[in-house]
Amino acid sequence: MFFDLNIPYNPGDSEIAHTLNFLAELGYTTVALSETINGKLPPSLTASPAPKDIPRNLTLLSRLNLTLSDPAQNQRLASLTQAYDLVALRPTNEKALLNACTNLECDIISLDFSVRLPFHFKFKMVSAAISRGVRFEICYSPGVTGSGLDARRNLIGNAMGLIRATRGRGIIVSSEARKALSVRAPWDVINLTCIWGLSQERGKEAVCEEARKVTALAKLKRTSWRGIVDILDGGNKSVAKVTGLSSKPREVAETKSDGLKRKASLGSEAATEEIEKPLSKREMKRRAKKARLEAVGGQNNANGTTTT
Repeated sequence: MFFDLNIPYNPGDSEIAHTLNFLAELGYTTVALSETINGKLPPSLTASPAPKDIPRNLTLLSRLNLTLSDPAQNQRLASLTQAYDLVALRPTNEKALLNACTNLECDIISLDFSVRLPFHFKFKMVSAAISRGVRFEICYSPGVTGSGLDARRNLIGNAMGLIRATRGRGIIVSSEARKALSVRAPWDVINLTCIWGLSQERGKEAVCEEARKVTALAKLKRTSWRGIVDILDGGNKSVAKVTGLSSKPREVAETKSDGLKRKASLGSEAATEEIEKPLSKREMKRRAKKARLEAVGGQNNANGTTTT
């Protein structure tokens, strides 16, 4: 499974159908169509409708690229996560990058590596983002499709700096291709990452495993509470589904229609059945003594004698 999580898209683009078909032919299975916003956010945001006549074996995701230059521009990031499958931040200065790595809720930090960045990557800063599940994205198309020698040089230098700071961890590679001719095959991308300083194994993870983790974690954050409790729509009652490593059903509070709460055991249809408690040692001895006395009394009655 190969991923390309950054394909610029707008509803009036006539090249998008050719690009998606070419991606499917190259072996990509999941593609994210991205929209970019610079500056302040509009009052309402919804993902653009997906294009028609897409390949059947291609999974499309919606993505928003938000350019950040002011650290205070983060009040509505929580609402964006419900409108898009992926939210990517593009900081333009070191302060905005530090804020995105440590505080802001996002899935991807995507930088324009075709220009000279005004800051250097630091290990503590990038490791804070990786520990939160945020991945760094390298887009190869702006630096390899005839954008000039400076863009290519900046792409190689910035990519090597990021790989050095992250120790090769938490990196995904996307195309950011606006035309089909700007897309490269997955194994060509892996060979390109080897030039930047990644091993072939790490390069394959950048277009396969790491990208898959981004989409899976983003879906988990949007459909569950802290990755533990999934809220399912069960009609009149709201049932909380608890997921975990243990196969035993857990007890959670289920709200009745009258506002009261009771404990319900998940994984069983009847939650009103009570489990019989084990007998204590004292109770077992008492019952055993009673059984012996009944047995002795029955034997004496059979022999015609009485006990005093």
